[in-house]
Amino acid sequence: MFRPSPRSWLLLAVPVLALLVLTAWQAYRPAASEQRTHPRLELPPEPLTDTPLPGRGSPTALLSECGVDDWPRPAARGDGERGRDPQLVFGGWGSHDPGPNRPGRPRFTVHLALHTDRLPLLLAAPLDVGNITLDIFGPHGEGRRASVRGLSATVVDASFEGKPVRPPKSGSFRVEPGKTLRLDVDLPAGAVCPGYTVTDVARCTPEQTNDSADCPVLTLTLTDPAIRAHRAVTTGTAPAGLSDRLVVVSEEPDVSRA
Repeated sequence: MFRPSPRSWLLLAVPVLALLVLTAWQAYRPAASEQRTHPRLELPPEPLTDTPLPGRGSPTALLSECGVDDWPRPAARGDGERGRDPQLVFGGWGSHDPGPNRPGRPRFTVHLALHTDRLPLLLAAPLDVGNITLDIFGPHGEGRRASVRGLSATVVDASFEGKPVRPPKSGSFRVEPGKTLRLDVDLPAGAVCPGYTVTDVARCTPEQTNDSADCPVLTLTLTDPAIRAHRAVTTGTAPAGLSDRLVVVSEEPDVSRA
């Protein structure tokens, strides 16, 4: 009776193992491809129109901008928008859903910090109503997931998250050099584009990622005449050509374009 030698068994096993590896690789390949697929925003066939929203300052949802993939930093509206004094920075953002058994609605809140380096900054209290714009851009060319103009910021206590600060009796918030003024801005649900809600508008694609390029970019501007006046004093230039707003972008892929 013929008996294969150990060497013969090895020669027979190699093609079988290769076939098994190839089959497993083919089975894994579609799944990996799906993970790298970046869905685009699904818009209705009819154009979306801008919609007034309730709230302080009469905000407007710019739904006509849904899916528009333009540069996240708006064109400068005067000199100084890239300056660091005064400066507005993100302190984080996130959504909160109280659930069906608790009062309140789902919220998406952006946390901000405003500070100066050399001279105090005086902002009228309460802050000018309707002086905030907010855009959320999806990753991988998806375009805007949310866009709204005319929002209002709330000054909050740094020691207690979300606790509003009463306007000072002096009539203005005074930001001392080296100190920080904390601000919260809520994104209205009506400003979120189709396919998203305030609880998932900032999700990454894919969700489990360590790459910032897979996550949305937030752009926020704060406009106030006090900003232009402060820039004029700190730079020693005429206020006419200076910007009256602060612009903060969470991440810019190519600063050289700005």
